[in-house]
Amino acid sequence: MITKSFAIILFVFAALCATHFVQGTQSTSQAPPKNAAPPAGSAPAAKPAAPAPSSQAPAKGQAAPAATVFKPEELEQIAAPIALYPDSLLSQVLMASTYPLQIVEANRWQKANSKLKGDALTAQLEKKDWDASVKSLINFPSVLAQLDEKLDWTQKLGDAVLAQQKELMDAIQRLRTKAVDSGNLKTTSEQKVTVEPTTTTVIVEAANPQVVYVPTYNPTVVYGAWAYPAYPPYYYYPPGYVAGTAALSFAAGVAVGAAWGYAWGGCGWGRGEIDVDIDKNINVNNNINRDNYKQKANQVSANNKGSQLQNGKGSWQHDPAGRKGVSYRDSATQQKYGASTANTSKAREDFRGRSQSDLARTSSGSRPSPSQGSAGSSSARRDASSGSSASNRGGGGAFEGYGKSSDVQRDSARGQSSRQSSSSAGASRSSSSGASRSSSGGSRSSGGGGRSRGGGGRR
Repeated sequence: MITKSFAIILFVFAALCATHFVQGTQSTSQAPPKNAAPPAGSAPAAKPAAPAPSSQAPAKGQAAPAATVFKPEELEQIAAPIALYPDSLLSQVLMASTYPLQIVEANRWQKANSKLKGDALTAQLEKKDWDASVKSLINFPSVLAQLDEKLDWTQKLGDAVLAQQKELMDAIQRLRTKAVDSGNLKTTSEQKVTVEPTTTTVIVEAANPQVVYVPTYNPTVVYGAWAYPAYPPYYYYPPGYVAGTAALSFAAGVAVGAAWGYAWGGCGWGRGEIDVDIDKNINVNNNINRDNYKQKANQVSANNKGSQLQNGKGSWQHDPAGRKGVSYRDSATQQKYGASTANTSKAREDFRGRSQSDLARTSSGSRPSPSQGSAGSSSARRDASSGSSASNRGGGGAFEGYGKSSDVQRDSARGQSSRQSSSSAGASRSSSSGASRSSSGGSRSSGGGGRSRGGGGRR
């Protein structure tokens, strides 16, 4: 009985194996040839999936893929406070913003040496290792103070200059076009505004090259209705600012002095880049050793694998040694300039203390007192040297508390109201201006533009 059952099991197993073999043979014989066309009416064969992007870093010598650091609306947000500056001053600000610690030191030095002029000023500036753009801003104390007091914004501006220079300059042109279309940017006794007919590029120049006027304006008014409520524009009002009827007004004109001899930058709008001409403004100051600056500029260009200057003229090149240990915002910029920073560690040590605690103040919104400056906390110094300021964390700093769409709409409405009701005595000086002071940065917000007091003087 057992033998008979075992035989039945073997028979069934053999039958199953035979059936499986026959089916496999049939499927093989029915398979189309390798290059045969599919039968008519049949769906086309699916294409093989594309290989996944490689996560490996680019080979040595290959450029890293460009990454978008700021969106177009963010670039307009950052550029809003300076987009209407004369081109000569704008280019200096753009270059200087890439050296935040130099700005901190230069502003402090200018306040302590505000009486220096002419040859005496040049002699002292020649001893400084600051970039020429930073030295030139000694001629404009209010602009230098703005860059120092708003370090979170200054760092973002510098980051945009280094990572997206062309996109930033395009954003500036968009803002200028909006101001022109709104009727707020035009030729006056202080400035000359030209719109090139073929390119529609908006150029802003000082009406008198010997006297430069710095405009003051409310970005939520001067550009018309702000198009990006999620990205409200940065703004800055100098001390003594009073809201008035004009969307754009001017402080007292600043006569160009010895420091302006270092202003050899320019705006290459057609190429979307910053240009330099080291012999520019030689008539303002001929005591500057320009040959040294030409030699250094060519060395920096070589380190950055950029084009050499021709007779002191060419494209501006950022000098990473001037960062004084401040890190770059994105990895692509870090890779581009990091290897050229030979003395970064020493620079950090040289700038520990007050300068770095000044930079770190953007995370707390407070300015250290002179007695606290040199001591500083070790954590603040670490934050400054690693670039972990409020701006790199995406919030806080001098503009903490200002960033909601309702704020933009409110300020814009108040600006329009201020301009309409300015004929009433004192109206635009008080409640209609809606002036408010943020708890961290101490920036003053008000309605439309107005006449700003102070500034001026020959340097």
